[in-house]
Amino acid sequence: MERGRRQRSNPSSSSSTRSGSRKFPSNSTKDAKFPSANHDNPDFVIPTSVAREEEDLSSGDSRSLPALVGTCPFMCPAGERAQRERLRDLAVFERLDGNPGKTSPGLAVKKFCRTISIRHVQASDVRPLPVLEDTLDHLLRLLDSTQHPFHVVHDFIFDRTRSIRQDLSMQRIVNEKALYMYEKMVKFHVMSLHKMRRRSDTNTSSVHYLNMEQLTKALASLLDLYDANRDSDSMYENEAEFRSFYVLLHLGSHSQPTGESLSLWFRHVPAQIIKSKEMCFARRILRFFRIGNYRRFLLATAAEASYLQYCIIEPYINEVRALALSCISSGGYNLQPYPLAHLSKLLMMKESDLVSFCNDCGLQTCTDEEGNYLLPTKQTTFSCPKGGFQSYSFAEAYKRQRGLGLIIINLGTYS
Repeated sequence: MERGRRQRSNPSSSSSTRSGSRKFPSNSTKDAKFPSANHDNPDFVIPTSVAREEEDLSSGDSRSLPALVGTCPFMCPAGERAQRERLRDLAVFERLDGNPGKTSPGLAVKKFCRTISIRHVQASDVRPLPVLEDTLDHLLRLLDSTQHPFHVVHDFIFDRTRSIRQDLSMQRIVNEKALYMYEKMVKFHVMSLHKMRRRSDTNTSSVHYLNMEQLTKALASLLDLYDANRDSDSMYENEAEFRSFYVLLHLGSHSQPTGESLSLWFRHVPAQIIKSKEMCFARRILRFFRIGNYRRFLLATAAEASYLQYCIIEPYINEVRALALSCISSGGYNLQPYPLAHLSKLLMMKESDLVSFCNDCGLQTCTDEEGNYLLPTKQTTFSCPKGGFQSYSFAEAYKRQRGLGLIIINLGTYS
């Protein structure tokens, strides 16, 4: 029986949605103690990826140390807040009335520290689970900010969510509430893939790389948390979709995001998830991509992809379109020019965008006597642009913008 069918809302959500993860009934006293393991089971093994979620902890193997229980009641410890005020080290979202040297407990959020030593961390500097939940929701609400460009918002949330994961790791919190938090953080990184592709400055590639790196780490921890908290014959409501991300991240030449081959990975995935529509879709998309079936790749993406799945698939859509252009231009027997009106429907893009897309690929277009655009076949000048493709429309339903922070907080499937 699926956990997600239980109609109790996610305790870490500010409000419930039709597709948000649901909380299985649990003993509230366990959550109050912020257990380092799960259900107070002495035989419980902390997932490896969670235990080393922040490998930058400089104390070596922190699992040999006693579990730490944080007591900080604020989003940022008072000592760090005061020090950053003195150093005027406050992000724009933390400044009180815009003053770079003044903040408040309701604005300041603990920064990620790469060289922290868990052996010398004070409990008063570590936030307990309820504070971490509130901090995460506070951060995600900033996604709806219209006062700052997305890259500014992203950089702030990117750093502060790493700090949240660090606090979870130091306290070895791996219960269901931590699982829900990881779902939100993974969702933030996936949505960021889509949002950052709209940028055109020179820093985009490095930011994209760092975002993908943290997405991979957070996703690995989330998948381990699913396994660690699983009852014998159950699954979480969002689990199939989030596990499908792992498959979709194998699209393209830079595959194996966590170093394990898919064939080995699938052996450990529960049967009910393998049979889920989300996983079946991801496997078909990967197969269509690898065999070059551009038609079915585009049709399946437009018809079945969730918003989050589309965010991962998006950069490969133009790659598949380019493959289609190459096949049509050089592989066909028809020497007559190919009508762009028909080709635009095949590639699911506007005809005006298709003209530009053909030019990006080194192909020339022409018009007939009636002004209809045509693609002459048998051109030998095809090549993919070295600087990458421009952003072209696809499946307009995915282009709609809505409160992204609220979407992540509620964990609703946006489609």
